[in-house]
Amino acid sequence: MKIRNLIDFNDMSLEEWEELRALAFRIKKAPAEYRDVCKGRIMATLFYEPSTRTQMSFQTAMMRLGGKIIGFSDPGSSSVAKGETLRDTVKVVSGYADVVVIRHPVEGAAYASSLYSHCPVINAGDGGHLHPTQTLTDLMTIHELKGKTEGLTVGCCGDLLNGRTVHSLLRALMRFKGNKFVLISTPELKLPTFVTNELLANGCEIRECSTLEECIGELDVLYMTRIQRERFKSPEDYAKQSGIYRLTSDKMELAKADLAVLHPLPKVDEIAYEVDDDPRCVYFEQAENGMFIRMALLARLVGAERTGRCPAYPLPQKAFCHNARCITNHEKYLPELTKTVDGENRCCYCDSKIK
Repeated sequence: MKIRNLIDFNDMSLEEWEELRALAFRIKKAPAEYRDVCKGRIMATLFYEPSTRTQMSFQTAMMRLGGKIIGFSDPGSSSVAKGETLRDTVKVVSGYADVVVIRHPVEGAAYASSLYSHCPVINAGDGGHLHPTQTLTDLMTIHELKGKTEGLTVGCCGDLLNGRTVHSLLRALMRFKGNKFVLISTPELKLPTFVTNELLANGCEIRECSTLEECIGELDVLYMTRIQRERFKSPEDYAKQSGIYRLTSDKMELAKADLAVLHPLPKVDEIAYEVDDDPRCVYFEQAENGMFIRMALLARLVGAERTGRCPAYPLPQKAFCHNARCITNHEKYLPELTKTVDGENRCCYCDSKIK
């Protein structure tokens, strides 16, 4: 692969994605053939917030490839608790490892890490921003079920504002021809402007709905998400949104016979228990696919050449990103880096528009 880091699915060309997907299916078919691919290699997992599936699937992927693992799953048990900066943690740990996998509650932390790492960095979720390896998982599952990733009507339901998995998936699917998107959420949890603008700029057809009943019958794929308690400022704000959307057997009766229901997990109360047994619900198979696609990704990235001393970036003179959840407003040394997307000047870390 030409890419060195995976911070955003859109860092990858579609040709690279097709190669990665094909490799993941080969691994799934004959995993024993790949058990020594990462022998002698080390993966560091820096998980600044809780995770079950993402962390375990990365760990299992590396072990099944013959590699070893270091890292932490609780920053309170690391030097982070002593006040160590993200930059210093990454500089030190990347000196020990061949690849760094990071999950962080602050948007743009993965991109910031890539500036200072000696080895490849994989974004395992940065706040409410992006989650590219979940997107790889989702695309693999959709292709496995539908035989394609284009010409589909895809519905996303739940917390579209804070759902980094939704942001990543929509921005990936917009690159495939003929996909239509149905966005099901409350006004308070609607899709962020930066994602909506990208979809529109790419000519995507978007429809907004307030209920599942009015649109589930037209969907090829339904991507359910939980209302994320940890992203709300108060329990009261969370309580106002939780429980509004719930997928039940009655609603599934309105759906196509070949609907594919995906969920990044964990799920709480947004899917009724009896729906789990519906063969159209494939989120547990989806989670297993996550291990295979991460095996493919590690196999491609772990062999990347290590860098020497990281560049000395100029210290910022002032805060430049107005997104309070951006890593630049938490780690004050980060350089001012911007990019132009669809004619807008945006923050390289969190994708927010620079005013």
